[in-house]
Amino acid sequence: MSRIFVALLVCLTVLCGFSVAQEDNKPPKGFTSLFNGKDLSQWRGLRGIDPYVLRAKPEQEQQAILEKDQANMEKHWRVENGEIVNDGRGVYLTTKKDYGDYEFWIDYKTVAKADSGIYLKGAPQVQIWDYTKEGGKWKIGADKGSGGLWNNSKGAAGKDPLVLADKPFGQWNRMRILQIGERTSVWLNDKLVVDHARLENKHWNGRRKKEDWLPLVAAGPIQLQTHGGEIRWRNAFIREIQPNEAAKILASKGKDKFQSVFNGKNFEGWSGPTNNYEIIDGVIRCKKGKGGTIYTDEKYQDFVVRFQFKLPEGGNNGLAIRYPGRGDSAYVGMCELQVLHNKAKKYAKLDKRQYHGSAYGMVAAHRGYLRDPGLWNFQEVTVKGSTIKVELNGTVILDADLSKVKEYMGKRPHPGLKNKDGHFGFCGHSDPVEFRDILIRKLESK
Repeated sequence: MSRIFVALLVCLTVLCGFSVAQEDNKPPKGFTSLFNGKDLSQWRGLRGIDPYVLRAKPEQEQQAILEKDQANMEKHWRVENGEIVNDGRGVYLTTKKDYGDYEFWIDYKTVAKADSGIYLKGAPQVQIWDYTKEGGKWKIGADKGSGGLWNNSKGAAGKDPLVLADKPFGQWNRMRILQIGERTSVWLNDKLVVDHARLENKHWNGRRKKEDWLPLVAAGPIQLQTHGGEIRWRNAFIREIQPNEAAKILASKGKDKFQSVFNGKNFEGWSGPTNNYEIIDGVIRCKKGKGGTIYTDEKYQDFVVRFQFKLPEGGNNGLAIRYPGRGDSAYVGMCELQVLHNKAKKYAKLDKRQYHGSAYGMVAAHRGYLRDPGLWNFQEVTVKGSTIKVELNGTVILDADLSKVKEYMGKRPHPGLKNKDGHFGFCGHSDPVEFRDILIRKLESK
């Protein structure tokens, strides 16, 4: 089966969903049921708590929280006639298992003036509430309906649903959620209400210093929130999405806005030591034991680049950003963004500014979002003025203004930091790291 056909199939599945919905708590093909219609054996009780904070607590403290919340859950949650019922109070119903990339279906029915939602990876939330004027919350967005990522920043994509899709009280609503990294799409009653927006970790980050922001955890629980009125749930199904499919979904969004800078056949449009690299089946690969920086003939000022890459065990490479065409890209370019197998034992004691996605020697990226060696990763990098953002497999791991960097690794200066333009390229370091589907979109410079 061709890659193009597979990509089209994925897009159709993502955009259109399944025409026939499963009922009676029996999962459709490819899905697993999270509720058997009889008991809550796949769930536990847990308050709304920052996953980073919970995981940092000693095991004994974690267990005490779980035991207390489990007892609370049993007071306020029950199963009745094949439905999960909450009385409007208590802790949240939480999956025992953590999930990374997935497609999740669930039906719900609620009552007037109720306010609920679904936490994803332990972060709030996909909003569910009374959309009528009588509900009393039009001033904070209830008039737009349910399904939005309500805790996102004001004006951010996804905060408000694209359309009002709620059914009248007394009727069942069906919600479908697709989450790849932080990228979240929501369908309510077969209408797209959130389109590939980032679920910001804003609620929990609001309790941290600005410089200590954290992305969503790579994998976390799904939580059904309770908040002021009875809500019923049924038909809870999940399908875990594997890395190759996740990369295709991420690559498919907004692709028409980009231009390819690699034809998949030869190095037309590229310069540098291209003889140190090879092209196999549409993939650029650095030859083992070789290296050097190959780069686009064209220069770029502000731009977005997206691509897929695959690391071997211990693989090391980099992205040359605003590279002048000669010299060490980490210093004479605006920066070199690391491409590195973080978990390799030989890299255990690196400076934190040397791990994958980091602006080499200047700003550290968050770790824990790379695929294992041999699997394709999707990455998007946005360069605007002195700022640089790295989104890896759907999660932002670096968002920095390099002009504000005061401390450099080894106290070595970066003379290219203020480059206004330059080439984009790959910095080989002797390992057979692979790249494909390399696309760039120019941005209007300030």
